[in-house]
Amino acid sequence: MTGPVLAVDQGTSGTKALVICPDRGVIGSATAPVRPRHLPGGRVEADPRELLDSVVGAGRRALAAAGEPVVAVGLSNQGETVLAWDPATGEPLTDAIVWQDRRSTGVCAELAPHADRLREVTGLPLDPYFAAPKMAWIRRNLTREGVVTTSDAWLVHRLTGEFVTDAATAGRTQLLDLDRAAWSPEALEVYGLSGERLPRIVDAAGPVGTTSAFGPGVPLTGLLVDQQAALLAQGATAPGDAKCTYGTGAFLLAQTGDRPRRGGSGLVACVAWRLAGRTAYCLDGQVYTAASAVRWLTDLGVIGGAADLDPVGSSVPDAGGVTFVPALAGLAAPWWRGDARGSVTGLGLDTTAGHLVRALCEGIAAQVVELAGAATTDLGAPLATLRVDGGLTRSALLMQTQADLLQLPVEVASSPDATALGAGALARLGLDPLLPLGDVVPRWRPSAVYEPRVSAAEAAERMDAFRAAVAALPERTP
Repeated sequence: MTGPVLAVDQGTSGTKALVICPDRGVIGSATAPVRPRHLPGGRVEADPRELLDSVVGAGRRALAAAGEPVVAVGLSNQGETVLAWDPATGEPLTDAIVWQDRRSTGVCAELAPHADRLREVTGLPLDPYFAAPKMAWIRRNLTREGVVTTSDAWLVHRLTGEFVTDAATAGRTQLLDLDRAAWSPEALEVYGLSGERLPRIVDAAGPVGTTSAFGPGVPLTGLLVDQQAALLAQGATAPGDAKCTYGTGAFLLAQTGDRPRRGGSGLVACVAWRLAGRTAYCLDGQVYTAASAVRWLTDLGVIGGAADLDPVGSSVPDAGGVTFVPALAGLAAPWWRGDARGSVTGLGLDTTAGHLVRALCEGIAAQVVELAGAATTDLGAPLATLRVDGGLTRSALLMQTQADLLQLPVEVASSPDATALGAGALARLGLDPLLPLGDVVPRWRPSAVYEPRVSAAEAAERMDAFRAAVAALPERTP
């Protein structure tokens, strides 16, 4: 079946919807904001109804802009955001606890003796970032009623009435047996969740149900967690292919093929996607604050928004000796220091907004360099290039800084909306599973390529300064 598809990317700070035609590309688009609440104690919450409203609103406006009906819908979602809800009525029983939330630190501390075994079974380290600690916290502190799931299961239920999650999203819980791509009774028992009703695990492409949320009924045929959807859209389907998405956080994923790689570098081994019953795996590294750190600078009045990164940062030739570790929600891979808080060092009376902007760009880029180095260790071969997408790739300053510190070419996707494009590709594949992946994934055409402009010695010197600043971060108790 040919015709346009509706692709919806439900993200942390907003939802993007695209109507994608196989011949003409994107023919309609819309966005809807989401406003998570950042509360004391590292808590981050969102109103589930706002998540649903953003999906429906953005989808309807994209369809109106396109002026054409669609033949299928694809949905990508936040991977580790959870809530409890009533499966009979679909009504939420709690707020959505967002992936950045740290309130389940105590749960993780209590389960520390099980950390090694959990990592062996699920591929994930014991950290509040993942869904299972949040799910256990909800059951201990908020409600024993209903079901407790990742946000995608609730959204799909509200859209179609079905109770499912895709294998990659299930892999973000720390409740999935990584080798079998099935729920792990052992992990469920460790978390005290053995009696829970869990969604059925489905492939990323295939008929899930029918939704009338956007108009006349149309099948939902694509479902995948956000970062893996971006990995697919960037054509990273061969072992060793890597991409980084710069959104609220920054996320580097490297394809490992048909088996997981459990390395010692600090990266996460996880499901990339499951198609036609066959599971592909990837390595995953996370930077918790990227665009959210830019928003933090904006809220302080240092800049007016992300569009100011380049003009303000370009007002000075370098960071002026300032080092910024933007660990504003802790440090993820490869350090796994949720206790860490950000630091800015090397300030002087001559420090300007431009120096702070450049230092922030270096801090984000340096974390990605560490992730790329860890991926090289686990893959046993260096990355040849890095494909990138996301809103912050519009900053030439950040992208050039990334290429300089990485000492590799950085290839920028022609569209910053790779996650939605991945959801759209899966929607089309779900309609016709005989289509080759190459026929549904957009051909890779970078809009820009940034080559390193500094020497390897200078890049190493700047990375050493960043690593020293990370090492100096004090340890904090929860």
